[in-house]
Amino acid sequence: MVLPAAPPLIRSVDATLRYRPSSELFYLTGLTDPGALLVLRGFADGNRSVLFARSRNAKAEAWSGLRTDPEEVGRRTGVDEVRPAGRIRDHLGALLAGADRIFFRLGTDPTVEARVRHALEVARLRGARHGTGPRGVLDPGLILDDLRLRKDASEIQAIRGAVDITATALRTAVAHLRPGIGEWELEAELEAGFRRLGAAGPAFASIVGSGANGCVLHYVENSRRMQAGDLVLIDAGAESRMYAGDISRTFPVSGSFSPEQADLYQLVDAARRAAIRKVRPGTAVSEIHEAAVATLTEGLHQLGVAEGNGDRGADSGVHERFFPHQTSHWLGIDVHDVGDYATNGVARRLEEGMVLTVEPGLYFGPGTPAGPFEGIGIRIEDDVLVTGDGVEVLSAALPTGLDDVAALVGRAPDG
Repeated sequence: MVLPAAPPLIRSVDATLRYRPSSELFYLTGLTDPGALLVLRGFADGNRSVLFARSRNAKAEAWSGLRTDPEEVGRRTGVDEVRPAGRIRDHLGALLAGADRIFFRLGTDPTVEARVRHALEVARLRGARHGTGPRGVLDPGLILDDLRLRKDASEIQAIRGAVDITATALRTAVAHLRPGIGEWELEAELEAGFRRLGAAGPAFASIVGSGANGCVLHYVENSRRMQAGDLVLIDAGAESRMYAGDISRTFPVSGSFSPEQADLYQLVDAARRAAIRKVRPGTAVSEIHEAAVATLTEGLHQLGVAEGNGDRGADSGVHERFFPHQTSHWLGIDVHDVGDYATNGVARRLEEGMVLTVEPGLYFGPGTPAGPFEGIGIRIEDDVLVTGDGVEVLSAALPTGLDDVAALVGRAPDG
């Protein structure tokens, strides 16, 4: 297996974005340094784990900060051998020569990919005579995704921290909510809270969508000034110790819901509760979505939005116009964490240690034939842990009840 560090990302010309380490390299080593490369050699008798790391360089460190000494990197990671990153091109081919296949994600690092391709070419030319050398390249996720899907105690602790920071920062931010505030101002309050509480920053681009912007699933412009009577949908998460939180709540900008807003909000919250009740070891992950859809579909019929009196369950499709996304995704080092949801068409069953979101929503964008509900967007999202005998809602500290949510709005002291 060959895992390079994530490359620096260019924002414009020679300006780079803040560095985000490779999730897979971090998972196996704890490293957050650029320029590293991990080679795992399951076939080898010695040096089964070789890590390439950057050497100290006073000139480079003056620009980008101190580098960890390679010997210290070796002690921290416990690898068999550390080599200079500058020798990757020279050494990688020999390290791969004894493998019969290589786990490497194509497109991640041009220099490393060239060495991997060369190893395949050499094996194709010489393998017939010698019977050695790699004959295929596979996705590392075939091995790593299932490992990452089941969180150990230290990972759960890190996720708890990220979720707690997210919930606290959300509570603090909406205390500043009022008519006339800009979406960007609320975003700034929220993300400042992340940093004040010790997070590295947001785990993804924060969504602060007021009015009809709340109907745009991945709205991130955050450029509208909120008006009295609006709802604002906030979907955000802090990144702490490289793990993500991800919470959505929908708040009334003026501090109270209109009757139409309240009807839809309580329907979405009922769907959230129905979905969470399904979370336990052995449940198919698809059943979580089915529970949310059944509740939403029935509620839409009762509100007169969905016509007809046929099948109102998850197979009816009535909900899809107003709830076009899935109810859950895995959560971990990545906010949409790795792991298949089904194999050969059969839904994966939940196991202890899995962490996922539960996030039903209803969205009635402009032009949607929904009468008094047009322009309303609502999503309520919790982060949940599958325990040995059920579920723990990690984000329970931030309430979802109609009156409780309204009570959080605009509670900041004047000035």
